[in-house]
Amino acid sequence: MLAELLSFNLFALFLVFARVGAAMMLLPGFGEAYVAPRARLVIALGIAVIVAPLIASELPTIPDNPLELLLILTGEIGIGLFFGALGRIFLAGLFIAGMLISYQIGLANAFVYDPTAAQQGSIVGNFLTMTGLLLLFITNLHHLTLSSVVKSYSLFGAGKLPPIDDFAYTMVQAVSQSFVLAMEIAAPFFVIGMVFYLGLGLLGRLMPQVQVFFIAMPVQIGIGFLILALTVIAAIDWFLAQFREGFFSVFGAG
Repeated sequence: MLAELLSFNLFALFLVFARVGAAMMLLPGFGEAYVAPRARLVIALGIAVIVAPLIASELPTIPDNPLELLLILTGEIGIGLFFGALGRIFLAGLFIAGMLISYQIGLANAFVYDPTAAQQGSIVGNFLTMTGLLLLFITNLHHLTLSSVVKSYSLFGAGKLPPIDDFAYTMVQAVSQSFVLAMEIAAPFFVIGMVFYLGLGLLGRLMPQVQVFFIAMPVQIGIGFLILALTVIAAIDWFLAQFREGFFSVFGAG
Protein backbone atom coordinates (compact mmCIF):
# COMPACT_ATOMS: atom_id res chain seq x y z
CA MET A 1 0.00 0.00 0.00
CA LEU A 2 2.77 2.41 0.91
CA ALA A 3 4.66 1.57 -2.28
CA GLU A 4 1.55 2.19 -4.41
CA LEU A 5 0.87 5.50 -2.66
CA LEU A 6 4.46 6.60 -3.07
CA SER A 7 4.53 5.66 -6.75
CA PHE A 8 1.26 7.54 -7.38
CA ASN A 9 2.57 10.66 -5.62
CA LEU A 10 5.70 10.56 -7.74
CA PHE A 11 3.59 10.09 -10.85
CA ALA A 12 1.43 13.09 -9.91
CA LEU A 13 4.53 15.17 -9.27
CA PHE A 14 5.95 14.07 -12.62
CA LEU A 15 2.81 15.08 -14.53
CA VAL A 16 2.56 18.49 -12.88
CA PHE A 17 6.27 19.09 -13.40
CA ALA A 18 5.89 18.26 -17.10
CA ARG A 19 3.22 20.93 -17.60
CA VAL A 20 4.79 23.60 -15.40
CA GLY A 21 8.30 22.93 -16.69
CA ALA A 22 7.18 23.20 -20.31
CA ALA A 23 5.48 26.52 -19.57
CA MET A 24 8.57 27.84 -17.78
CA MET A 25 10.60 27.28 -20.94
CA LEU A 26 8.66 30.04 -22.74
CA LEU A 27 7.03 32.30 -20.13
CA PRO A 28 8.36 35.89 -20.20
CA GLY A 29 11.05 36.41 -17.59
CA PHE A 30 11.54 32.71 -16.95
CA GLY A 31 12.22 31.34 -20.41
CA GLU A 32 14.85 33.87 -21.44
CA ALA A 33 18.14 32.62 -22.85
CA TYR A 34 20.13 34.34 -20.10
CA VAL A 35 18.19 32.57 -17.32
CA ALA A 36 20.04 29.49 -16.10
CA PRO A 37 18.20 26.27 -16.99
CA ARG A 38 18.81 25.00 -13.46
CA ALA A 39 16.97 28.01 -12.05
CA ARG A 40 13.96 27.27 -14.27
CA LEU A 41 14.00 23.62 -13.23
CA VAL A 42 14.17 24.49 -9.53
CA ILE A 43 11.26 26.95 -9.81
CA ALA A 44 9.19 24.49 -11.85
CA LEU A 45 9.93 21.68 -9.39
CA GLY A 46 9.00 23.89 -6.44
CA ILE A 47 5.66 24.79 -8.03
CA ALA A 48 5.02 21.13 -8.88
CA VAL A 49 5.70 20.06 -5.28
CA ILE A 50 3.13 22.60 -4.05
CA VAL A 51 0.47 21.96 -6.69
CA ALA A 52 0.65 18.17 -7.06
CA PRO A 53 -0.92 17.31 -3.66
CA LEU A 54 -3.77 19.76 -4.31
CA ILE A 55 -4.86 18.18 -7.58
CA ALA A 56 -3.76 14.59 -6.97
CA SER A 57 -7.37 13.42 -6.80
CA GLU A 58 -8.02 14.79 -10.30
CA LEU A 59 -5.01 13.13 -11.91
CA PRO A 60 -5.30 9.84 -13.78
CA THR A 61 -3.95 6.62 -12.35
CA ILE A 62 -0.63 5.26 -13.46
CA PRO A 63 -1.22 3.60 -16.87
CA ASP A 64 0.09 0.12 -17.53
CA ASN A 65 0.60 0.79 -21.23
CA PRO A 66 3.77 2.80 -22.04
CA LEU A 67 2.06 4.27 -25.12
CA GLU A 68 -0.75 5.63 -22.96
CA LEU A 69 1.82 7.14 -20.62
CA LEU A 70 3.53 8.78 -23.60
CA LEU A 71 0.23 10.28 -24.78
CA ILE A 72 -0.52 11.67 -21.32
CA LEU A 73 2.95 13.16 -21.05
CA THR A 74 2.72 14.65 -24.54
CA GLY A 75 -0.58 16.31 -23.69
CA GLU A 76 0.82 17.82 -20.49
CA ILE A 77 3.88 19.19 -22.25
CA GLY A 78 1.73 20.55 -25.08
CA ILE A 79 -0.55 22.40 -22.66
CA GLY A 80 2.44 23.88 -20.86
CA LEU A 81 4.04 25.02 -24.10
CA PHE A 82 0.73 26.54 -25.18
CA PHE A 83 0.48 28.67 -22.04
CA GLY A 84 4.12 29.74 -22.23
CA ALA A 85 3.89 30.58 -25.93
CA LEU A 86 0.91 32.86 -25.35
CA GLY A 87 2.85 34.85 -22.79
CA ARG A 88 5.75 35.09 -25.22
CA ILE A 89 3.44 36.28 -28.02
CA PHE A 90 2.13 39.12 -25.87
CA LEU A 91 5.69 40.24 -25.10
CA ALA A 92 6.58 40.08 -28.80
CA GLY A 93 4.27 43.05 -29.36
CA LEU A 94 6.91 45.31 -27.80
CA PHE A 95 9.62 43.79 -29.99
CA ILE A 96 7.57 44.43 -33.14
CA ALA A 97 6.70 47.96 -32.00
CA GLY A 98 10.40 48.68 -31.47
CA MET A 99 11.24 47.55 -35.00
CA LEU A 100 8.49 49.73 -36.48
CA ILE A 101 9.67 52.72 -34.46
CA SER A 102 13.28 52.14 -35.52
CA TYR A 103 12.26 52.28 -39.18
CA GLN A 104 10.49 55.58 -38.61
CA ILE A 105 13.28 57.35 -36.71
CA GLY A 106 16.16 56.30 -38.95
CA LEU A 107 17.63 53.47 -36.84
CA ALA A 108 16.54 50.59 -39.04
CA ASN A 109 20.13 49.41 -39.59
CA ALA A 110 21.28 49.83 -35.98
CA PHE A 111 21.10 46.34 -34.49
CA VAL A 112 22.07 45.03 -31.07
CA TYR A 113 21.76 41.61 -29.50
CA ASP A 114 18.34 41.13 -27.94
CA PRO A 115 18.65 38.66 -25.04
CA THR A 116 14.88 38.16 -24.80
CA ALA A 117 14.63 37.03 -28.43
CA ALA A 118 18.14 35.48 -28.56
CA GLN A 119 18.80 37.23 -31.88
CA GLN A 120 19.77 40.55 -33.39
CA GLY A 121 17.13 43.22 -32.92
CA SER A 122 16.59 46.94 -33.15
CA ILE A 123 17.85 49.25 -30.42
CA VAL A 124 14.38 50.58 -29.67
CA GLY A 125 12.89 47.09 -29.68
CA ASN A 126 15.52 45.90 -27.23
CA PHE A 127 14.88 48.89 -24.98
CA LEU A 128 11.09 48.46 -24.99
CA THR A 129 11.25 44.70 -24.48
CA MET A 130 13.68 44.88 -21.56
CA THR A 131 11.70 47.72 -19.97
CA GLY A 132 8.42 45.86 -20.36
CA LEU A 133 9.94 42.67 -18.97
CA LEU A 134 11.35 44.53 -15.99
CA LEU A 135 8.02 46.16 -15.21
CA LEU A 136 6.25 42.81 -15.50
CA PHE A 137 8.16 41.74 -12.42
CA ILE A 138 7.97 45.09 -10.64
CA THR A 139 4.17 45.14 -10.98
CA ASN A 140 3.95 41.43 -10.00
CA LEU A 141 2.36 40.44 -13.29
CA HIS A 142 4.61 37.40 -13.31
CA HIS A 143 2.36 36.11 -10.53
CA LEU A 144 -0.49 36.24 -13.04
CA THR A 145 1.41 34.09 -15.52
CA LEU A 146 2.30 31.49 -12.90
CA SER A 147 -1.21 31.39 -11.45
CA SER A 148 -2.58 30.96 -14.97
CA VAL A 149 -0.47 27.85 -15.46
CA VAL A 150 -1.61 26.45 -12.11
CA LYS A 151 -5.27 27.25 -12.80
CA SER A 152 -5.01 25.60 -16.20
CA TYR A 153 -6.02 22.34 -14.52
CA SER A 154 -9.53 23.74 -14.15
CA LEU A 155 -9.64 24.28 -17.93
CA PHE A 156 -7.65 21.31 -19.19
CA GLY A 157 -7.72 18.25 -16.99
CA ALA A 158 -4.58 16.19 -16.64
CA GLY A 159 -4.38 13.06 -18.73
CA LYS A 160 -6.65 14.39 -21.46
CA LEU A 161 -5.60 15.41 -24.94
CA PRO A 162 -5.70 19.20 -25.34
CA PRO A 163 -8.31 20.75 -27.65
CA ILE A 164 -6.16 21.53 -30.66
CA ASP A 165 -8.83 23.60 -32.43
CA ASP A 166 -9.34 25.85 -29.40
CA PHE A 167 -5.59 26.19 -28.99
CA ALA A 168 -5.19 27.23 -32.63
CA TYR A 169 -7.99 29.79 -32.37
CA THR A 170 -6.53 31.25 -29.17
CA MET A 171 -3.09 31.47 -30.76
CA VAL A 172 -4.49 33.36 -33.74
CA GLN A 173 -6.30 35.76 -31.41
CA ALA A 174 -3.14 36.32 -29.37
CA VAL A 175 -1.03 37.03 -32.46
CA SER A 176 -3.68 39.48 -33.68
CA GLN A 177 -3.72 41.27 -30.32
CA SER A 178 0.08 41.42 -30.33
CA PHE A 179 0.21 43.07 -33.76
CA VAL A 180 -2.54 45.53 -32.80
CA LEU A 181 -0.58 46.41 -29.66
CA ALA A 182 2.57 47.00 -31.72
CA MET A 183 0.74 49.27 -34.16
CA GLU A 184 -0.88 51.24 -31.34
CA ILE A 185 2.47 51.85 -29.65
CA ALA A 186 4.17 52.84 -32.92
CA ALA A 187 1.25 54.96 -34.20
CA PRO A 188 2.62 58.35 -32.97
CA PHE A 189 5.87 57.70 -34.81
CA PHE A 190 4.04 56.96 -38.06
CA VAL A 191 2.22 60.30 -37.78
CA ILE A 192 5.39 62.22 -36.93
CA GLY A 193 7.28 60.43 -39.71
CA MET A 194 4.65 61.33 -42.28
CA VAL A 195 4.71 64.99 -41.25
CA PHE A 196 8.51 64.98 -41.19
CA TYR A 197 8.90 63.56 -44.70
CA LEU A 198 6.22 65.92 -45.98
CA GLY A 199 8.18 68.83 -44.52
CA LEU A 200 11.38 67.57 -46.12
CA GLY A 201 9.66 67.35 -49.48
CA LEU A 202 8.38 70.91 -49.22
CA LEU A 203 11.81 72.12 -48.09
CA GLY A 204 13.46 70.41 -51.04
CA ARG A 205 11.04 72.07 -53.46
CA LEU A 206 11.23 75.53 -51.90
CA MET A 207 15.00 75.53 -51.30
CA PRO A 208 16.70 73.21 -53.80
CA GLN A 209 20.15 74.37 -52.71
CA VAL A 210 19.69 72.90 -49.23
CA GLN A 211 21.22 69.44 -48.75
CA VAL A 212 18.02 67.85 -47.46
CA PHE A 213 19.39 64.34 -46.98
CA PHE A 214 22.46 65.69 -45.16
CA ILE A 215 20.39 67.36 -42.46
CA ALA A 216 17.45 64.95 -42.46
CA MET A 217 19.10 62.02 -40.67
CA PRO A 218 20.26 63.76 -37.46
CA VAL A 219 17.02 65.74 -37.24
CA GLN A 220 14.98 62.58 -37.76
CA ILE A 221 16.88 60.70 -35.05
CA GLY A 222 16.66 63.64 -32.65
CA ILE A 223 12.91 64.05 -33.12
CA GLY A 224 12.48 60.29 -32.80
CA PHE A 225 14.26 60.16 -29.45
CA LEU A 226 12.25 63.15 -28.24
CA ILE A 227 8.94 61.49 -29.14
CA LEU A 228 10.16 58.23 -27.60
CA ALA A 229 10.98 60.00 -24.34
CA LEU A 230 7.52 61.58 -24.29
CA THR A 231 5.58 58.42 -25.10
CA VAL A 232 7.55 55.56 -23.53
CA ILE A 233 5.73 55.73 -20.18
CA ALA A 234 2.31 55.63 -21.83
CA ALA A 235 3.46 52.87 -24.21
CA ILE A 236 4.72 50.58 -21.44
CA ASP A 237 1.65 51.29 -19.32
CA TRP A 238 -0.57 50.37 -22.26
CA PHE A 239 1.43 47.18 -22.81
CA LEU A 240 1.01 46.15 -19.17
CA ALA A 241 -2.73 46.78 -19.36
CA GLN A 242 -3.05 44.74 -22.56
CA PHE A 243 -0.87 41.97 -21.13
CA ARG A 244 -3.07 41.74 -18.04
CA GLU A 245 -6.28 41.89 -20.07
CA GLY A 246 -4.99 39.28 -22.49
CA PHE A 247 -4.21 36.81 -19.72
CA PHE A 248 -7.54 37.44 -18.02
CA SER A 249 -9.47 36.90 -21.25
CA VAL A 250 -7.49 33.92 -22.52
CA PHE A 251 -6.79 32.08 -19.29
CA GLY A 252 -9.63 33.30 -17.12
CA ALA A 253 -7.15 33.92 -14.32
CA GLY A 254 -8.12 35.96 -11.33
